[in-house]
Amino acid sequence: QVQLVESGGGLVQAGGSLRLSCAASGLSFSTYAMAWFRQAPGKEREFVASISRSAGSTYYSDSVKGRFTIFRDNAKNTVYLQMNSLKVEDTAVYTCAAPRDPFRTALTMRNDTANYWGQGTQVTVSS
Repeated sequence: QVQLVESGGGLVQAGGSLRLSCAASGLSFSTYAMAWFRQAPGKEREFVASISRSAGSTYYSDSVKGRFTIFRDNAKNTVYLQMNSLKVEDTAVYTCAAPRDPFRTALTMRNDTANYWGQGTQVTVSS
């Protein structure tokens, strides 16, 4: 079965950095685009970033562009989200996602439907 396990969340002061990891199993990782989403209390789940299977293309929400970087290590079946210059507004549960259809592209993963989901990892940014 497909499993996505996030780690790396925690409490950090504004301006600081965190690196999130998502370890995937149960799928041929290198054939799947991957994405990160987040959900803050009282808000809908929000697209953060996605990456193509070969890492040739990446996409970011406007709110994180220039601060966050998504990258992957296919040899380790892991996708990462490097978060720099963190803001209080970045506080959320961050969740890794893989498409149920391996033919789906990183671009279309902005849509949060038809995905496998990890359990999420909490990121809290304090002022």
